[in-house]
Amino acid sequence: MLLSRRVRRNVYEDLPLDVAAAALETIERTIATNPRRAGKPLDEPFDGYYSARRGTYRIIFKIDETKHAVEIHSTRHRRDAYRP
Repeated sequence: MLLSRRVRRNVYEDLPLDVAAAALETIERTIATNPRRAGKPLDEPFDGYYSARRGTYRIIFKIDETKHAVEIHSTRHRRDAYRP
């Protein structure tokens, strides 16, 4: 499980404590164990990425088959999640 710098800063500094705890729980339990089932594949321009829902927040991630890893790219409110 790889967290981008933006996600680490966002989770540990920017998100409300209860949202951060819920996001980390989703990342550690659901996405880490079965990422394809945890999220839905996204369309253009986010082709190759998945989105997992946690309340009104979205966790955007990518599955890297060659490294057998999941890269978490962002954790944002749904109104901002799909903006580049």
